[in-house]
Amino acid sequence: MLAYTLRRVLLTLPVMLFVALFVFGLLSLTPGDPAVLLAGEDATPADILRIRQTLGLDQPFLVRFGDWLWKVLHGDLGVSLFTGLQVSQMIGQRLAPTFSLMIMTLILSVTLAVPLGALAAWRHNKLYDRSIMMMAVLSFSIPSFVVGYLLAYAFGLELRWLPVQGYVPFSQGFWASIRTLILPTCALGSVYVALITRISRATLLETLSQDYIRTARSKGVSNKGILFRHALKNVGVPIVTVVGSGVALLISGAVVTETVFSIPGVGRLTVDAILRRDYPIIQGVILMFSFMYVLVNLTVDLLYRVFDPRIKY
Repeated sequence: MLAYTLRRVLLTLPVMLFVALFVFGLLSLTPGDPAVLLAGEDATPADILRIRQTLGLDQPFLVRFGDWLWKVLHGDLGVSLFTGLQVSQMIGQRLAPTFSLMIMTLILSVTLAVPLGALAAWRHNKLYDRSIMMMAVLSFSIPSFVVGYLLAYAFGLELRWLPVQGYVPFSQGFWASIRTLILPTCALGSVYVALITRISRATLLETLSQDYIRTARSKGVSNKGILFRHALKNVGVPIVTVVGSGVALLISGAVVTETVFSIPGVGRLTVDAILRRDYPIIQGVILMFSFMYVLVNLTVDLLYRVFDPRIKY
């Protein structure tokens, strides 16, 4: 296990290097010049040239990439072009709202989706199954920002039960913070719940048709025992896989959800940086999310052994 973990950690290094090169190169090829935006409309060509020299934009691509990568390896993600603050500091200030939203969405989705998928599989081709699958397809088909606007209108503007904008840190009150995250969590988790529900149902249907399930039934094992002691134990690996791969949905969905509900998280920071062409922030955020996704995949691989002891590394 330790040797496998070390190998996987070492394999992440070339992956992150490729991600860094791809992000840096892609942003360098995008149209537009940050120096022109910083200089303003009344700037002269000499002013723009001076700003480009100050930012190092007049250097060759490989020189700029090597300098940026060396700083990243030393924990320096650069400085924002517009605020002058350290990128790592700006990201650190926005991590709490984003991580709180993602963790709440993950907990809600798994807690809700796995029982729904199990119920749909257990009542296959019956009313429960058709109703749950219809809701899953509908939830999967509607974009999260549309769900967000509908929830904000219904529960925020009409019923006035929950706030529709802003974020309250946990340090200022646990329940006050939870209230600000309920609607964003439901909006972001709508697609995630549908995905896990469908995977759980499909995996359980396949498991319930196995020979050992029929053997358990023939021995007089109760339906409850078959479902909880035999079937659900063997669907852990596919569910963990889809939960891990679905982190990409959470990352991309957090950007949209934070914009809809005006949450000052990393997603909102990314949108503002893209609109202003603040390249250091964009590079830092993408690099952080890429590393997080690689780390989640490593954790999922290690969890396989927990759910299925037959897996050897």
